[in-house]
Amino acid sequence: MKTLYFDCFAGASGNMILGALVALGVDETRLLEQIKLLNVPKFAIEFSTKDKSGISAIHAEVKVPHEHVHRHLHNIEKIINDSGLSETIKKRAVEIFTNLAEAEAKIHGIEVKKVHFHEVGAMDAIIDVVGACIGFEMLGVEKFACSKIHVGSGFAQMAHGKFPIPPPAVAELLKGASVYSTEIEGELITPTGAAIIATVCEEFGRIPEMIIEKSAYGAGTREYKDFPNALRLILGEDEQLRITNYELREDEKIKNRKPKTESHNLLLLETNIDDLSAQILGYVMERAFELGCLDCWFTPIQMKKNRPATMISILCAKEKRDVFTELLYTETSTLGVRISEIERDCLPREIVKTETEFGAVDVKVAKFKDKIVNAKPEYEQIREIALKSKRSWKEIEREVVEKFNEKQGI
Repeated sequence: MKTLYFDCFAGASGNMILGALVALGVDETRLLEQIKLLNVPKFAIEFSTKDKSGISAIHAEVKVPHEHVHRHLHNIEKIINDSGLSETIKKRAVEIFTNLAEAEAKIHGIEVKKVHFHEVGAMDAIIDVVGACIGFEMLGVEKFACSKIHVGSGFAQMAHGKFPIPPPAVAELLKGASVYSTEIEGELITPTGAAIIATVCEEFGRIPEMIIEKSAYGAGTREYKDFPNALRLILGEDEQLRITNYELREDEKIKNRKPKTESHNLLLLETNIDDLSAQILGYVMERAFELGCLDCWFTPIQMKKNRPATMISILCAKEKRDVFTELLYTETSTLGVRISEIERDCLPREIVKTETEFGAVDVKVAKFKDKIVNAKPEYEQIREIALKSKRSWKEIEREVVEKFNEKQGI
């Protein structure tokens, strides 16, 4: 299960989350293309690399035309629901603003529909929230968790006056979360950041048990001496659903244990299409991988009336069934999806870093009964090296494999 962990040692804000997601691997161009589906006035997001007390972090600055409007919840819902975004993104973004409205309503003692947003109703905040939801979907995140949240200290100037940190609405949003304060002054966790985290996170505290794939940092705007004002995001996979990474240790008991093949119960979703363009089919496969499918493939088939057609097949975990049926129903012309439960048997794998003249390259290794039966360098790394060095892809791959074999004594 793809897991995202918010490490809020310096709190969090909407733009810190957005910056950290880009640093984590969300493609800037595709992110902007998705945000444009909001059909909002002209906007821009400037992503830049900042040094935060020695930590390299991405800062996201949303630029929109100046507005003289305070929106109510129904105004924001309309902007989001009238967009061309996927239903899962719309639902999550609306839920975040609804939670924020409910917190404000409780603090001010008014009905939710009467809450008018100030800073968090501005277009830049809407873009922060929707952009974060897009990023979560692009990374295929299925589970969210958060550390104890550093809220800062002192007072913050709000639309209604000066309030202690954390401000009332933030404190209400973070009900049930673990928070703390230090001598660092300032509002570290903003209403937008609190609303996003409170809505998506299921647990607060220590890092959940997972295999870490990548970590990255989103830069805050404030500068502190000897304190990195940044949000760290850690992306990984829950060990229960990840292909086990077998490593033979010196311990005799483990050393003599032979790794077995892994068996997983999965779902196979299939549908036949005879009236869809190749461009849309390509887009569907691209979206399937973004949403976290385990595999997706097309099979040319012949349908009734001798029509050439394509069978779309999507392999996924059981809990992702609704995500992919929605994808097929909303992005293709199908009227039905065949769903079958299958068992997949596969070899355990591990990533072995191999030092080469080009730097460290990850080699994916599969073993059967203690023997390496497959070793393949990571495609993207080989591609990047080939482009930079102006040498052929095959040549780079061959040299990396030779170095790996030399290291393994093969």
